[in-house]
Amino acid sequence: MLISPQERLGIFIDGADLLTASRALGFSVDFKRLRSLFQERGKLIRTVFYATLSEDDNGECSMRPLIDWLQYNGYSTSTKATRRRIAGQPCASGAMDVEIAVDAIRLGRALDHVILFSGRAELKALVFALQEEGKRVTVVSTLATGALVVDEMRRQADQYVDLAELKDQIRLPVGSTTPKQ
Repeated sequence: MLISPQERLGIFIDGADLLTASRALGFSVDFKRLRSLFQERGKLIRTVFYATLSEDDNGECSMRPLIDWLQYNGYSTSTKATRRRIAGQPCASGAMDVEIAVDAIRLGRALDHVILFSGRAELKALVFALQEEGKRVTVVSTLATGALVVDEMRRQADQYVDLAELKDQIRLPVGSTTPKQ
């Protein structure tokens, strides 16, 4: 992964995409190691984790412990509740694309390099807009498990990094205790 030590970095993580991809690759993400990896390579300005939160029948949210841990450990978080359908089932409309795009454009003014943990085609216009502003954009996703990253995103990005390449650097060690992912 090419990052200049002088570059001001911003990391924008689509939580659902990252957790799905890491599970498919057979590992859990150590978010402390992930953040440290980028701090060592450049000037990390902001790390934002985006997630939709849904409650189970008891009113509990399985993502809440992870969100709380991230907030106490140097991450900014952006969450929204999943909408419920009439039948009471969670609605799949929980994508955080708009939130990621707005934050990346707004915070991008203070950044040289945006690292986007998402392969969603809906964010291709964001990548293009950031590049138009002179920002470098790295997309992190995976091809190893099927189509979690679309070809359009790989082609648009200044660089593409497959999550499988970062696995050993950001894997949660076996037996470690961190919030449920």
